[in-house]
Amino acid sequence: MWELLFNSFIVLFVVVDPIGLAPMFAALTHGGSLAYKRAMAIKGTMLAAAVLVVFVLVGEGLFRALGIGLPAFRIAGGALLFLLAIDMVFARHSGLRSTTLRELEEAEQRKDISVFPLAIPLIAGPGAITTVLLLTGNGGAGALRTLAVLGVLAVVLLMTLISLLAAGRIMGIMGETGANVITRVLGIILAALAVQFMLDGLQLSFTTTTAPVFSATGAGA
Repeated sequence: MWELLFNSFIVLFVVVDPIGLAPMFAALTHGGSLAYKRAMAIKGTMLAAAVLVVFVLVGEGLFRALGIGLPAFRIAGGALLFLLAIDMVFARHSGLRSTTLRELEEAEQRKDISVFPLAIPLIAGPGAITTVLLLTGNGGAGALRTLAVLGVLAVVLLMTLISLLAAGRIMGIMGETGANVITRVLGIILAALAVQFMLDGLQLSFTTTTAPVFSATGAGA
């Protein structure tokens, strides 16, 4: 269980990247009052939490209903996370972990950025959604695994909220270059985790006679 908690924390922390969100949040809320920034940070984090919790609770049933096998999803999810890792290493803005330039221009015209782009896609983006599905998609693992992932998710989101609330201080200490350096290092770690997800999916597909859906036993995250 401790290994599950540790692995879940590492991959969720890397994917959500609380430190890397600070400069984006600072740019989106530039010129706003402290009360406005606090409100956007709290509301955006809570909305992202709601989205991710929904996927934790119903994601497995959704994929079972669609007939998607666990090996296929681990391979596809690993590939998506690998693309996300490339974005992190090269500090690119492709829309996987941040807004595109056109989305950013649209967001700058909004008074309420908590839903878009803060909650989605900055916090609860495709990478984070894929990650929680991979972590809880180990069929037959039961409620204990789900509760463990939810607990780790709560810790990571709390760290994200703290990072957003302290975005000004973080930018003052590290600057955007310092934040990008940390993001690049986390991207390298995520690339390795993504490859492991794909290898697990390939191994599982060859060691089972039929491709299991999420109700079958899968490799551990």
